Amino acid sequence: MKAMLGNNEPSYRQLVDNITDYAICMLDPAGRIISWNTGAELLMGYRREEIVGHSFACFYSEDERRTGLPERELAIARREGRYESEGWRIRQDGCAFWASVVIDAIHEQGELIGFAKVTRDRSEPRRLEQQRLEQERRFRLLVEGVTDYAIYMLNGDGTVANWNAGAEAIKGYTSDEIIGHHFFLLLYR
Repeated sequence: MKAMLGNNEPSYRQLVDNITDYAICMLDPAGRIISWNTGAELLMGYRREEIVGHSFACFYSEDERRTGLPERELAIARREGRYESEGWRIRQDGCAFWASVVIDAIHEQGELIGFAKVTRDRSEPRRLEQQRLEQERRFRLLVEGVTDYAIYMLNGDGTVANWNAGAEAIKGYTSDEIIGHHFFLLLYR
């Protein structure tokens, strides 16, 4: 680790330690935590003295550890230089959160000396996206269930993007026949 930091170690540590929106830790080649910033304490719940020296695999579910997911992630980072993913991670208190994770392999003179791991809590954006998708699904079910009115949506270029059962009954086109075609077809039928 000292070799990675050189003469800038105090500045580097101060910079990384003051980052609170991201959990930043360094791992040795085996995946043991060798440094831990304030953001990691806030996000993961472990104090530096509780977690340094332990495997980063403790942030994964039992099933993920049993199937070797943490080791596979390190193997990919080792082989490709970087690994990125999103998935559930576990805090010290056992609560799960949706995380965006980046693991970068750190080399010195061609030799792997460890990994930099950056984790960000993406629970709220994921919750909002899931909520938006659920609202879209409900709206789609509502529109598709209407049979006495033709309801369809057009793209900006005038092509049909959505077609309900009412439109099929009234206009005579199945959704497969009309979606992707210009709405002018509807004017002449």
